[in-house]
Amino acid sequence: MKAKYIFASLVAALVVLAGCEKEETVHYLDEVSVSSSYVAIPVDGGSTPIGVLATGSWTITGMPDWLSVSPASGSAGSSNVTFSASKAVDGRTAEVLLTCNGATQHINVIQGLSTVSNATCAEINAGPDSKTYRVTGVVTKIVNTQYGNWYLEDSTGQVYIYGTLDAKGQTKNFLSWGLEVGDEITVEGPKTTYGSTVELVDVTVLKINKSLMKVTEVDPENAEMPIEGGNFTATLDNKGNGVYVEIPADAKDWLSIAAIAGNVVTFNVAPNAGGDRATTITFKTTDGKKDYTAQQALKQKGSIVEITAADFNKKEDGSALFRLKGVVTGIVMDKKDPTKYNKYGNFYLNDDTGKAYVYGLLPEAGGATGTDVLTNKGIKEGDVLTVVGPKGSYNGSPQMVNAYYVEHTPVTAISCADFNALEDGAALYKITGVITEIVMDKSDATKYNKYGNFYVKDETGTAYVYGLVPTLSGASGQDILTKMGVKAGDTITVVGPKSSYNNSPQMKNAFYVSHVSAEAE
Repeated sequence: MKAKYIFASLVAALVVLAGCEKEETVHYLDEVSVSSSYVAIPVDGGSTPIGVLATGSWTITGMPDWLSVSPASGSAGSSNVTFSASKAVDGRTAEVLLTCNGATQHINVIQGLSTVSNATCAEINAGPDSKTYRVTGVVTKIVNTQYGNWYLEDSTGQVYIYGTLDAKGQTKNFLSWGLEVGDEITVEGPKTTYGSTVELVDVTVLKINKSLMKVTEVDPENAEMPIEGGNFTATLDNKGNGVYVEIPADAKDWLSIAAIAGNVVTFNVAPNAGGDRATTITFKTTDGKKDYTAQQALKQKGSIVEITAADFNKKEDGSALFRLKGVVTGIVMDKKDPTKYNKYGNFYLNDDTGKAYVYGLLPEAGGATGTDVLTNKGIKEGDVLTVVGPKGSYNGSPQMVNAYYVEHTPVTAISCADFNALEDGAALYKITGVITEIVMDKSDATKYNKYGNFYVKDETGTAYVYGLVPTLSGASGQDILTKMGVKAGDTITVVGPKSSYNNSPQMKNAFYVSHVSAEAE
C-alpha cells in the first residue's frame, strides 16, 4: 500500500483525537509528511498534536524557548508529535524544521494573535517579556553589523536591539539598511530580558529617518591620538541648523574644543600621562522640530601604568593598560580535563598588597585568545609573572581582561632533600610538604614567631624555612602563618632561594603560595 494512503488513516485518527471539525490538509514530501504545517496553540497555553509519517529517522529543530515538542525525534513510520506552550502575554510565532533523509519540512507555530503596542524605551523597560513593542528612537551605538545589534534611545531611556531583520524578513543582512549612528528609526519586535539587559529581538524595521548630520572625515584618519596629544579635527556633513558639540564629563579634563569653523570642529587633546584612554564625541543639530546627532569615537595612546594588585582592583573599568607583577596562584583548570589548564588562561596574581584575577592571557599584545599561553610558556603555580591589561569587571568583581604576557620567572619544584643539597644562590625553588614544627614566640609561647620560621617535610626529608613573607619581596615579620590560618600538620607550598646559616641549609624569606589544612585533607 502506498505511504500516503497509510498516512490518511493516521490523519483521520488525529482529527478525532484533536476534536477538530475542519478537515486537515496533509503536506507531503517524498521523505516525510505532516498532517499540518501550521500549528495553533491557545494564547492561554495548551498543546496541539500533528501527525508525522517518515521514511527514516527524523528530528525537529529550531525550537524557541517558549515552545516545547514531544517527541523531538523519531524513526521511520508514523508518529504523533505534540507542540506545547505556557500562557503567553502576547501573540507569538515560530518556524521549526522537521528533517528526514536530507529533506526539510517547515512547520509554522502560532500562539494567540500578535498585537503591537506603541511604547517609549521606558515603557519597554518596565513592560513584560514576550510582548511585542513598536518604538521610535535614535541609533546611538552599533555593536554588530552582521546580525544587527545596536542601541536605540529616546527621551525616556535606552533599549538594546538584538538582531535586525532585512526588508525580506531575513537575518544576517543588517548592512542592507545603511543604518548609521544618529539616524532616527522605528522598529517593532518582542521584548526579552537577558541577565539585566532589556532587548528587542529580531526587530522589523518600519521607518528610517536619516540624520541631518554625519561625520565625513577625521584627522588623524584612525581617530587615535599619540601620547603627546595635539589637535584632532572632525569634518561634518550638516543639513541642520547649527552645530552643538557634547564632550562626555569623564573626558573634559583632557579633551576640549579649540575652534568651530563652519562644519569643521577642531579639538585640543592634552598629553596623556596615564594609560590608554578613549571617549565618544557627540555632534548635534536641529531642523527646528527634532534634534539629530552623529558620534565619533576618539582614542589616545597612553603609558602603561605600573600598579599593585590592591590599587588595580580599585580602578575604574576602561581601556587604560596596567602592568601587574605577582605570583601565579589559583589557576583555573579545564572542565573536561582537570589535569589541564583552561585554554584561555584564568588565574590569580598575588603581590604584597593582595591578589588580582586575570581573565584570559594572550601571548602578546593583540594576540589570539584561547591559545593556552600558560602551558605554552611553561607557567606554573608559584611562578612570578608580569602581565599587561585593562581593568574590567564581571558581576561586580574586578578582573584584568585579556592581559598579555610580558615575562615570567619560572620556579623549580624540588624535594626537601634535593633543596638541602643545593648551592646557595638567588634561584627560586618551590617546596610542598607537611609542617612538622613551627617556631613559637619567645615572649609568648602561645603565639607563632612573627617572622614565620618552621620545618616542612616531604617523603625525602625535612627543610627549614627561615622567614615567611606574603609574596615576592614582601616585608618580613608580618606573622603570615597566623594571618593565613596555617597550623602544624597542614600541607604548605612555599617558594624561595637556597641559603645557609652556620652551614645548615634553609629557605630564607620564602613567600607563601598556598596551603591545605590538615582537616581538609
